[in-house]
Amino acid sequence: MTISYNWLKAYLPVNLPAEKVAEILTDTGLEVEGIEKVESVKGGLEGVVIGHVKTCVQHPNADRLKVTTVDVGQAELLQIVCGAPNVAVGQKVLVATVGTTLYADDKPFVIKNGKIRGEESNGMICAEDELGLGKSHDGIMILSADAVVGSPASAYFNIETDYVFEIGLTPNRTDAMCHFGVARDLRAG
Repeated sequence: MTISYNWLKAYLPVNLPAEKVAEILTDTGLEVEGIEKVESVKGGLEGVVIGHVKTCVQHPNADRLKVTTVDVGQAELLQIVCGAPNVAVGQKVLVATVGTTLYADDKPFVIKNGKIRGEESNGMICAEDELGLGKSHDGIMILSADAVVGSPASAYFNIETDYVFEIGLTPNRTDAMCHFGVARDLRAG
């Protein structure tokens, strides 16, 4: 039987790590055989923040690239080289910061500092397919003007992460065949 940790938290105010909850459930007689992390978007958009494009100029060594400076809520602006045709000054955009792992086509890709045709790039302004939010690669995603600079993209898009417990339930434990019953056992543990 599978049980959602988020659903358990709807019945019982608990803020323990999923592994600790699994341990407590096993100790109460509900043997947890496995835990699976489930995300509405792979990677949960961790490391992706809302940015504000402050400058956008033509790349000196490439016709199809632009050199931008982007405010991501840090002390310094980030210089990012962008190849999207729709990037412009004043836009609120999604920025994958250095160290972020993106999962375009389910292949992990880590964002690193680098030079693109001689210009430094410290992040990536993203299109929806690069983030796993859709299929479009026509240009970068442009957010509404009220988007808060520096805030996590996961909060903006309400990305959910959950853990699913696989419980090996014996036939005599019909009381634990639902989320409410499992929450009762968790409370008792």
